Amino acid sequence: MALKRENVMELRREFPALGQTFDGRPIAFFDGPGGTQVHSSVIDAMTRYYTEANSNAHGAFEFSRRTDATVSAARAAMADFLNAPRPGEIVFGPSMTSLTFNLSRAIGRTLSAGDEIIVTRLDHDANVAPWASLEEAGAVIRRIDFDPADCTLDMDELRASIGPKTRIVAVGAASNAVGTVNDITRIAEWTHDAGAWIFVDAVQYAPHAVIDVQALDIDFLVFSTYKLFGPHLGVLWGRYELLDALLAYKVIPAADAPPDKFETGTPNFEGMAGATAAIDYLASVGRRFSQPASGGRRRAEIVAGMTAIRTYERRLVQRLIDGLQAIRGIRIHGITDSARFDERMPVVSFTLEAHAPEEIARRLDERSLFVWNGDFYAIHVIERLGLAEAGGLVRVGINHYNTAEEVDRLLVALGEIAG
Repeated sequence: MALKRENVMELRREFPALGQTFDGRPIAFFDGPGGTQVHSSVIDAMTRYYTEANSNAHGAFEFSRRTDATVSAARAAMADFLNAPRPGEIVFGPSMTSLTFNLSRAIGRTLSAGDEIIVTRLDHDANVAPWASLEEAGAVIRRIDFDPADCTLDMDELRASIGPKTRIVAVGAASNAVGTVNDITRIAEWTHDAGAWIFVDAVQYAPHAVIDVQALDIDFLVFSTYKLFGPHLGVLWGRYELLDALLAYKVIPAADAPPDKFETGTPNFEGMAGATAAIDYLASVGRRFSQPASGGRRRAEIVAGMTAIRTYERRLVQRLIDGLQAIRGIRIHGITDSARFDERMPVVSFTLEAHAPEEIARRLDERSLFVWNGDFYAIHVIERLGLAEAGGLVRVGINHYNTAEEVDRLLVALGEIAG
């Protein structure tokens, strides 16, 4: 079941930023892959935390108890979002990057010289650099290539590279640069057959599709709530037994058990309050506009909401890609065949002949159309495509609060720039 136009217009009114204008024109936000706009319930939840619960945790007084409840609620919300077996498997941190570095350092303590870690050239550097840094511990880093023709991972090379020395396979669920979705279930099977662990970057996947860590049969997963209509906060899920066994880098008085032992310093409690609200918002989309499974449980509502969002966004991506292909000089980097849209997220990147990506982004900004340009920290993608010297790509992100009318505005503007 997909969202209808009237549903989207109702939801848009719940995002304060979407009602703004720039130089008298309504803003069309196509910058979601770098950070989505925030739902009003998130803003309200963070304000309430500051006024009704602001304190440090584990104290013997009411506001501290409310903070403890805020943390517990956030872990439960994220467990529902990911279908994690238990809330105690949810770790919060400043960002996906920080969490990945923290975990990679902990895993580095378990490695021996010659152990192998597999990363891919299709990934954001936050899922490459933390693992490549373990070369100082004697690890061997293997980098898997992708096909520049459609920007899909070389699965044959990946399969051949996983072997008895493999300890970690770090891979993205979806590329933040070109939108490619990887076959995580198959990669997890290969990884576990070799006795290794799989670490999944789901930052670009999480806002657009259902995640079920149990069905995927993975070991670790990370994402960011500010790409999910919430605050700046990173989320790490890991199998409890693995988190429990790993030796975390922490201060001495901190808890020795997960998830607390991986949360260095005083956590972002207000962000946790906002993150819970973001998940509840997604559940409300399923409750209001789709058909969640019986029982009224939040997980069922989340699945219904994310399924409706995914279907709606696909229609907009089809409209966008068809329109881009009709503009002379534009080349889309990534999958364009609608029959293969299961293999892509609504992140569409392109180049325009004789126009630098930054120039295009600036000229679109003049029309109140916000897009990203550059490498988006996916430096290995841009290098492999031979676009580093040319300024990278123009990136358009579709979210469920975007409309067909906004896509058409963008296409008209690009046609004028190209012409």
